[in-house]
Amino acid sequence: MMNSIDQRIINVSIQVNGVTKIYGYPLMIRATGTKYANALQNEAEIILTNLDRETQDYILTETSPYNLNRTSKQVTLSAGRQSYGAATIYIGNIIVSRVTQPPDIGVVLKCLTGNFIKGNILSRNQPGQATLKQIASQIAQDTNTLLNFQATDKNISNYNFAGASSNQVALLNTFGGINAFIDDNTLVVKNSGNALKGKVKIVNATTGMIGIPEFTEWGIKVKFLLDNQTTIGGAIQLTSQEYPAANGTYIIYKLGFDIATRDTPFYYIAEARRISSS
Repeated sequence: MMNSIDQRIINVSIQVNGVTKIYGYPLMIRATGTKYANALQNEAEIILTNLDRETQDYILTETSPYNLNRTSKQVTLSAGRQSYGAATIYIGNIIVSRVTQPPDIGVVLKCLTGNFIKGNILSRNQPGQATLKQIASQIAQDTNTLLNFQATDKNISNYNFAGASSNQVALLNTFGGINAFIDDNTLVVKNSGNALKGKVKIVNATTGMIGIPEFTEWGIKVKFLLDNQTTIGGAIQLTSQEYPAANGTYIIYKLGFDIATRDTPFYYIAEARRISSS
C-alpha cells in the first residue's frame, strides 16, 4: 500500500483598510525571509504568481508606496502540511510591491515586521525606579504587540526614551543580561542565556535535517524541513551521525525560511548559539 503524500499548505493573507483577503492553493507561492532575535526588523519577500488581473491590480494599487492611503498594509504568511495544519511563519508590513517579468507574471511583496509603527514618535519616562517587566509592558502597548516576558525581573532607574516606538526594543537590549525582540505580533523579553520555555526542536536525520550542520563563529547553522514547532529564540536539540562534534543544545538567534508550493524549498535555516552546560 502506497503512503499518501503529505501535501504542503501555504497561505498569504493581506489586510488593507481592515479587509483581509487570503491567497493560497492553486496559486504558485514562493516566500523567503529571515527572523532575528534582536532589534532588527524581520524581513520577507513573497511572490504570488499567475493571479487574475483584478487581484493583481488590487494588490499593486493598495500596496504601492505612492498610494495616499497610509494605513498599515499587513501580510501574514502561514505554512505547514495537511497532517498538522498551517502555522504562522511571518507577520509584517508590505513596504513595496512590484511585478515580475513575463511569461509568468508574479506580484512581489517586500515586507518588514513592525515597519508601520516606526512612524509613531513618542516620549516615555519612568521617574525613579520601574521594573523591567513594567517597562516591557509599556513598550508592548506602544508597539501594538503582545508581551512574552521570560526574563529575570529587575529594577531600572530613570528610564527615559524619545523617538520611534519600535526603537525602544534596542534600548531594552542595553539593560544587560536580556534578549528582546519582536517576533511577528509578540514582544519577547528573555534572559540572554536561556531559550524560550517549551520551544525545543529535535533536529536529526529522521526529523528532517538536510545535509550536515556547519560550524559558525557563534555556534552552528543547520537546515531542516519546515515544521510548526521551531521559533526564533527557541532551542534546537541537534544530533548528527556524520558530524558528532556539533551535537548539543542551541538557542536560535537567526531563523531563515525558504518555502514554495511547487518547488523544492520547504525548510528553515537556523543559526544558533550553543547553550553552556555549566
